[in-house]
Amino acid sequence: MGDAVPAPRLVATDLDGTLLRSDGTVSERTRRALVEIERAGLEVVIVTARPPRWMDELGDLVGEHGIALCGNGAFVYDVRARTVLQENPLEDELVAELVGELRRAVPGVCFAAERRTGPYAEPHYPQTPPPGAAPGQVPVGPIEARDPAPIGKLLARAPDWDPVRFLTVVETVVGSRAHLGYSGAEGLAEITGPGVTKAAALTAWVAVLGVHAEDVWAFGDMPNDLPMLRWAGRSFAVANADARVLAEVDEVCGANDEDGVAGALEGLLARLAPR
Repeated sequence: MGDAVPAPRLVATDLDGTLLRSDGTVSERTRRALVEIERAGLEVVIVTARPPRWMDELGDLVGEHGIALCGNGAFVYDVRARTVLQENPLEDELVAELVGELRRAVPGVCFAAERRTGPYAEPHYPQTPPPGAAPGQVPVGPIEARDPAPIGKLLARAPDWDPVRFLTVVETVVGSRAHLGYSGAEGLAEITGPGVTKAAALTAWVAVLGVHAEDVWAFGDMPNDLPMLRWAGRSFAVANADARVLAEVDEVCGANDEDGVAGALEGLLARLAPR
């Protein structure tokens, strides 16, 4: 990375597999790099597939603004206030269409949902209740019988199906009616509304700040990061990233377990330091 590459005004980063180590922890080196980047006057924005409730334990990573873009763009979450400020849900009619068609195309498919009010899961959905949700506090039942809270992200699994075949069938059924994301969990289909991606959420957020795509450095590791990485002025993949991501980015930094994002940010800080 040479001086010919313009310095950004904002850093956007995925969490799992990118900023976090494989055990889900944040290294002190990474924490320090994020603090120093913000002290240098740059914004840091977390853009993650995680639902809002999974951000509460990582509130110190969100910077002074306290905002995380969650659910692959479905939620704008104020981590410090533990409040969803904005949601981009799937329309109820579309959910009904997709669930019905997927039940016919994939016998044995089961569903869960992430909503601003919390998760909902079918009885046979793997990991019920979903991680991060306390037993007895998650409504359980057929997805068609859920309460009226809008769905930000619809999750589908088919435990008896080959994961690759399953996702291929889901992609065919969903088509252009919604956005299908893949954040690394094997055999998990993550469905958000049409046009609801990490890139769309980040575009809306930076517009409020007066920041443009060319002012953004983005870091990721999985195909659900690709819309954001394609949009950003400079894209980085960690060395452990999916091959589809490695093939498209501008640069590859160190792996997540080697604090690759921190290393790239330390290089940026060295360029920004007064000489």
